[in-house]
Amino acid sequence: MEIADRTSRAAPRSGNGFESSEDQHDETQHGRITRNLAELLQELRVAQAGVQIMFAFLLTVAFTERFARAGAFVHAVHLVIVLLTCTSAALLITPVAWHRVLFRRQCRQHIVRAANRCAICGLALLAAAMTGTVLLISIVVLGQLWTSLALAVGVAALFSGMWFVRPLAIRRLRRSRQRDTAG
Repeated sequence: MEIADRTSRAAPRSGNGFESSEDQHDETQHGRITRNLAELLQELRVAQAGVQIMFAFLLTVAFTERFARAGAFVHAVHLVIVLLTCTSAALLITPVAWHRVLFRRQCRQHIVRAANRCAICGLALLAAAMTGTVLLISIVVLGQLWTSLALAVGVAALFSGMWFVRPLAIRRLRRSRQRDTAG
């Protein structure tokens, strides 16, 4: 049997092309929870790296000569972004800490639920921090508040649409289709 055959049987796809946990009927609940946790921790690795790099960048900005000459508004925006980034990092790293602290305590299902919430909140704060970073940099570079605000609003719309609005629309569509086929 070829690898492609085994892969297609092991991970059935739903009609929209996304893998679906619900479609894997031969998977035990324990197996599903274990897979969900592994997938979630893997996904968080990407976000964790990004938020940590951003946090380091924001910390170094405070020690530049140009930042020292900036006004109180720029300093306040910077501080808010640092706090958003720090909180995002805490939320995105929390599932890893929980996994270690609760290792072999039969808490995977609880960890998966809590980690999912932490990941969503952490990503929302990361989007806010990245939007704020665009605002901060454009204020410093362009020196025009309204143009900078327009750029930040555009970035916020991009993150909102790509990270939350579209996936939630897909989720709602799937639920609607499942209700239609069940009823």
